[in-house]
Amino acid sequence: MKNIFVGNLDFAATESALRSLFEAYGKVDRVSMVADRDTGRPRGFAFVEMADAGEADRAIAALNGHEMDGRALNINEARPKGEGGRGGSGGGRREGGGGPRQRREPRW
Repeated sequence: MKNIFVGNLDFAATESALRSLFEAYGKVDRVSMVADRDTGRPRGFAFVEMADAGEADRAIAALNGHEMDGRALNINEARPKGEGGRGGSGGGRREGGGGPRQRREPRW
């Protein structure tokens, strides 16, 4: 099973259009369009799952940069949440003191 990230989607893109695009390279198990949690509006990216890794690799190679709805798609193998990007714990918050920053002098 290979999970594929599809970025730079037009907000009007549909799951069925994305499925059709990838099915030219093999069996698509699932397409997940990502929507904003609060508004429900599309966020411009999706994930496509394909069972056969070879078919998935061919789809990635062929479709990365492919134009769909006037936009060049960014397609690569999805990384687990903890790797790169904004995934992982903390949610972007900075923990620690709320006071002014103090400049540390170098130790000689």
